[in-house]
Amino acid sequence: MQKGYGKFLSTVLLSFIIVIGLSACGSDKEADGDAQNGSGDLKDEYTVVSDTSFVPFEFKEDGEYVGFDIELIKAIAAEAGFKINLETTNFDGIIPGLQTGQFDIAIAGISITEDRAKKIDYSDAYYQSGLRIGVAVDNDSIKGIEDLEGKTIATRLGSTSAAYIEKNIDGAEANQYEQLDQAYLAVENGSADAILYDAPNVAYYIKTKGEDSLKMVGDLYQAEDYGIAIAKGNDALVKAINEALATLKENGKYDEIHEKWFGEKPE
Repeated sequence: MQKGYGKFLSTVLLSFIIVIGLSACGSDKEADGDAQNGSGDLKDEYTVVSDTSFVPFEFKEDGEYVGFDIELIKAIAAEAGFKINLETTNFDGIIPGLQTGQFDIAIAGISITEDRAKKIDYSDAYYQSGLRIGVAVDNDSIKGIEDLEGKTIATRLGSTSAAYIEKNIDGAEANQYEQLDQAYLAVENGSADAILYDAPNVAYYIKTKGEDSLKMVGDLYQAEDYGIAIAKGNDALVKAINEALATLKENGKYDEIHEKWFGEKPE
């Protein structure tokens, strides 16, 4: 009896140890799985930063920020299933803000460049742009990029156009402004010979506020794509934004937003 009873206890004890071992393994796997899922999950809300005066992409109208970029990021967030907290800053403060964690996402006509990609992550391209020249309506001496040599050129602080002027236009002085309206005003009042900046913005300004004072000349220079900027290390967020953007392009919502702000569907 005692011998049989001891054998029985040994069997029970062995079974208990096996169960505990399996449970422990299962807990480790579940913990690992939770950790992996946690790092890959989206948050309920993200802080999105945009520019303050880049028409028609983002600008203030009747006390609210509107524009192509604003409407697009709202549509992307709705499609991806997260909320956004919109903040604004000057363009040159956007990338530093992403690097320090002040912002999660930025959409502000941000050109995709190799240098910026070392500091931030990008979504897939959502808009194709380039640089255009704007001059006073009575200026017939500047007809293209070659005529800007030795000239004073207005542009935006921290923009790709400022870098383009420095690298490609001999003897030119780039007057960089925080606010775009200041850059256009510099050309209108004669303190700058021309403005070199993103094509859609130059075209929109001349079509609206600058219709009687400025004109576009030359070709489209340095074709470039805009991307949504994301703080590094948010792979799940990059994926979600790209998937949402692709869906909006497929279902026609992107075309609808583009036509609203540019008067035509994208090519």
